[in-house]
Amino acid sequence: METKPNSKKKIGRKILRLIWKTIPFVMVLLVIGLIILPLGKKISEKKLALAQKQSNETAIAKSLTNVITMELIPAMVMEKLSLPGVAKPWVSLEVVSETRGKVINKKITAGRQVNKGDVLAIIDKSDYQNSYDSALASYDSAMATQKRLKALVKKNFVTKSQLDDAVARVKTSKAALDNAKLNLNRCTILSPMKGVVDRVHIENGTFLNPGDPVAQILQIDKLKIEVGIPESDVDAVRKLKTFDITIDALDGKIYTGEYHYLYKTTDSMARLYNLEIKVENTDGQILPDMFARVKIIKNQDPKGISVPMYSLVNHDKDVGVYVEKEGIVRFRPLKTGFQDGWKTQIPKGLDPGENIVVVGHRIIEDGEKVNVTKTIRDMEEITQ
Repeated sequence: METKPNSKKKIGRKILRLIWKTIPFVMVLLVIGLIILPLGKKISEKKLALAQKQSNETAIAKSLTNVITMELIPAMVMEKLSLPGVAKPWVSLEVVSETRGKVINKKITAGRQVNKGDVLAIIDKSDYQNSYDSALASYDSAMATQKRLKALVKKNFVTKSQLDDAVARVKTSKAALDNAKLNLNRCTILSPMKGVVDRVHIENGTFLNPGDPVAQILQIDKLKIEVGIPESDVDAVRKLKTFDITIDALDGKIYTGEYHYLYKTTDSMARLYNLEIKVENTDGQILPDMFARVKIIKNQDPKGISVPMYSLVNHDKDVGVYVEKEGIVRFRPLKTGFQDGWKTQIPKGLDPGENIVVVGHRIIEDGEKVNVTKTIRDMEEITQ
C-alpha cells in the first residue's frame, strides 16, 4: 500500500522537475515569438522598403536620357555657292600687219602701256612712197587735162566724149592715189586701243606679210571673271547683280564684281553656262588667267531661324526636331528651307528662344522626360 503512494510522489516530483526545466526554454520561445520575431519583421520590411525606394530612384535616374539643347537665335542665313573661275582680259587684241615690208623701227617693248594711236612699229616706206608720188603725179596730170578740156568744150574745140574720157582718167588716178596713200599710211602700225603690250612678235629687220602678228595688247584696267554655272543654278544667277570674288594668289583678297553676261549656250564638255563678271582692276594687281573663287548667294534670310542639319529626325513620315521645354521633349514636324553649310533654314514652325535637342535626339521619344546637361547658343560651344 505504501509502495503506490511513493511511486506517485516520485513521478510527480519528476514531472515538476521536468516542468521547471522546460520553463526557461518556453520563456525564451515566448520572448522570441512575441518580441524578437515582430521586431525582425519590422526591420526587414523597412530594409525592403528602403531597398525598393533606392531601386525606384535608380531606375528613374537611369531612365532620363542626357541631352544637349540649343537656343534658337535669329541670324543671317544664306544659301551660297563657291565656284572656281578664271580672270580674263576685258579686251585681248592681236595687232597684225596690213602690208608687206621690213620693220625698220620697233617702238614697243613687252609690258609697256600704250594709248590709242600710239606708234607700235614702222615698216620701210620707200616703195610705198614712190608709188604714192607716182599716183599723185598721175592724178595732178589728169586734173589738169580735165580742166583744160572743160574750157575747150565750151568753145567746141573738143568733143564731149573727149571730156568724158578725161573725167574717167581723173577718177581712176584718184583711186590709185587713195590706194597708194593707204598703203603708205599702213607702214606706220598704230595701237588700236589703250592697254598694255603683253607680247611683241617683231624685231627691227623682221619682214612682214599682211596678216603677220606684230603685238598682243590687253585691256586689264577691268577684267572679266569667267565662271561655269550649273544648269540648276542658272535661274538664281540671272537675278543677281553683284558677286564676291576671292583671288587666292593675292592672299585671298576679296573683290566685288558686277554681272556682265551669261552665255546662251553651254560648254560642250562640262555642260556649264559661262558667266562673265566685270571686276575693276585699276591697280593692275589681278593678272589674266589667275584663278578666282566666286561666291554666289542664291538666297538669304537676314533674321532667319536655322537648325543643325543633323538635328533633323524622321518621325511618322514627318521630318522635324525635338523641342525641349521644362525637361520634356516634343517632336515638332517642320518644312525645311535652303541649306547654309551645316545649317538648314526653317521658314516657319519654330520661334526665337525655343530650345531644340541637338545631341541625344536619336535615342529619345516624343513626350519623354530628359536630363538637359547643357544648353548652347552656337554649335561650336559643344566642344567647349
